[in-house]
Amino acid sequence: MTARSFDIDRLSLWIDVHFTRASGPGGQNVNKLNTRVTLLLDFESCPEFSADQRGRLRRKLATRLSRDGRLRVVSQRERTQAANRRLAEERLGELLAEALQRRRPRRPTRPTAAARERRLRAKRQQAERKRQRGKVDDN
Repeated sequence: MTARSFDIDRLSLWIDVHFTRASGPGGQNVNKLNTRVTLLLDFESCPEFSADQRGRLRRKLATRLSRDGRLRVVSQRERTQAANRRLAEERLGELLAEALQRRRPRRPTRPTAAARERRLRAKRQQAERKRQRGKVDDN
């Protein structure tokens, strides 16, 4: 599976969906209906991910893992189960794509000669400024 394309339907066998009561405003709707959606993806046993990808998911999404090691995504913004489920699935796809995207290694660079000269000139000017603030002799 590539980092850019995540078909949530292909992962559905390894996703547990739970509905609970949402918090916040919503009047009687919030007191009666289970509209908050929690998705739990068991990526450890999902063959769609390689061992390298599983390790990357564990590292980059460590704060989103449940106690049993499943990736947890919650949505309670909307007033319906269907809307919250769609939002949670979209967020899950975004999280997976972001976590599995490889970062290019940083190549260390050195400052140019002109940049070094500007830095040293600025240091000399600052030192001169401070030296001029010294005590004045009244002899």
